[in-house]
Amino acid sequence: MFYDARKRDHGFKVDPLKALIVPRPIGWISTVDVEGRVNLAPYSFYNAVSEFPPMVYFAITGTYGDTPTKHSRMNAEATGEFVVNMVSDTLKERMNVTTAMFAYGIDEMKEAGLTPAPCQYVKPPRVAESPLALECKYWKTIELPIEPGKESTPGSMVLGQVVGIHIDDSILKNGRVDVAAFKPVARLGYSEYTTTDSVWAMRRPDDPRYQ
Repeated sequence: MFYDARKRDHGFKVDPLKALIVPRPIGWISTVDVEGRVNLAPYSFYNAVSEFPPMVYFAITGTYGDTPTKHSRMNAEATGEFVVNMVSDTLKERMNVTTAMFAYGIDEMKEAGLTPAPCQYVKPPRVAESPLALECKYWKTIELPIEPGKESTPGSMVLGQVVGIHIDDSILKNGRVDVAAFKPVARLGYSEYTTTDSVWAMRRPDDPRYQ
């Protein structure tokens, strides 16, 4: 089949786009507001965008309750900081708790029974139970084009520079991160997720770093 992505004339009850761009890593973003209140929310429109310097982004669609945008963006812009926590297989249910639409100022980390741990360079806490955490300094927000007829769901990208990285020693093996040791959770389409259970090596023929 073929359909026009602008017209969305696919004929399905649910738009299949998110089921086509898979798997997507989940950025579990922790922030604090100007009063120091913790916020924690997962984003599947998340990824690394640069190595030098290390940069990541998380993307937002629409508004959130009675606030003009998602709380993570509001806090990152107001304080200049955020943390990306990795969702491991053992944390998937608690991650799902934080998808709920809590009122601004409610601590989702507490609601999900998670433990805040201090960071080195930023004020937002990281999730102590998470095997990986990236401390980030907010860089900028990019407003995305507004689609005609979708003015109530504007999109934006929040970008930040990674300034500190936490790695649990239990997932380090022979000087490398052992992904199979913690099984990161990724988003598929609809309400479907997956974990990284199968890992294999495929050597690049022209780069000795990957031998």
